[in-house]
Amino acid sequence: TVNKFVLLGLAESPDVQLLLFGVFLLVYVFTLLGNVGMMTLVRTDPHLHTPMYFFLHHLSFVDACYSTVIMPNMLVSFISRNKDISFTGCVAQLYSFVFFGIVECYLLAVMAYDRYAAVCSPLRYVVMLPKSVCAWLVSASYTLGFLYAAIYTGCTFGGSFCNSNVIDHFFCDIGPLLKLSCSDRVLREKVIFAFVSLNGISTSGVILVSYLYILSAVLRAHSAQSRSKAFNTCTSHLMVISLFYGAGFFVYLQPSTSHNGLDKVATVFYTLVNPFIYGLRNRDVK
Repeated sequence: TVNKFVLLGLAESPDVQLLLFGVFLLVYVFTLLGNVGMMTLVRTDPHLHTPMYFFLHHLSFVDACYSTVIMPNMLVSFISRNKDISFTGCVAQLYSFVFFGIVECYLLAVMAYDRYAAVCSPLRYVVMLPKSVCAWLVSASYTLGFLYAAIYTGCTFGGSFCNSNVIDHFFCDIGPLLKLSCSDRVLREKVIFAFVSLNGISTSGVILVSYLYILSAVLRAHSAQSRSKAFNTCTSHLMVISLFYGAGFFVYLQPSTSHNGLDKVATVFYTLVNPFIYGLRNRDVK
């Protein structure tokens, strides 16, 4: 029914768009260099060949890809009058965005388990997370991302788009696309909601339980220095989790008819979440 979509973006004024181009270009370059730098550092420094940095390496890779799925097309739209995106390009963008987003969810959960093992069982840390287990956890995260992205994309594009082809967003996202569907979308929304809830509850549940054990272990510690070290280790992880999950739940755990301009603001937060926050707060990386 349509062969292309039109992305409205974040603003209509040319002056504002030029300003946004400069801001987001700077943020994107900083994000890309930071994540690529983190990946290079983890690969080249033998001191960082541990489970924590193995997971951080993949988190940096996923975050760099996550931002690249959206930002280049968005930057081009700021300085050109062409805001079109082909139907195929829109499908590919949504699938890639969801894929890397789901993988990031599971990697954050895996890293919470990693912190639990490091704080609560430091003497058994290497035994609990050998290289084979680390590789399996990362592979499982990518596999689940591949499967769930296919489900979300299939549900989003499973109907007809005959009302309009104008997307009130700066990229092809699930909610704005479902609003354009002229076929019955209730069942598809329920499926998406169910899987978003499943992903969110399962991964956030692992994170919550891990940090409850960590908190218990920290409170039992007799040394103030030990408590401070444990809190510093976990603070950056919790910062990324709060931004990512808070904005993600706000956007996706609501029906498509409830979406408004605030979704764009929330989306900016979780598409630019930067795992190299870990590096800025980590003595080994410094």
